[in-house]
Amino acid sequence: MNYDLAMMALEGLTRSPMMLRAANGEVVIEGEAASFKELARLCLLLGGVQTSEDAFELKPGVHVTAESPLLRLRLRAE
Repeated sequence: MNYDLAMMALEGLTRSPMMLRAANGEVVIEGEAASFKELARLCLLLGGVQTSEDAFELKPGVHVTAESPLLRLRLRAE
């Protein structure tokens, strides 16, 4: 993982924090558009995928399981 890129993404999240709640079998992440951009950068770095695209897939049995809670991403109204 590129340490400098990860630190830049974390610094971006400090300027635009996100709210995370877990209840009733689901996880809700709420934030501004800039927050999701920084979160996406961190996910790509943590995923360790060597790809030319800025994406990777969460795979059952690798990243998530059948028992994993539902994940909701919600854009916060400004």
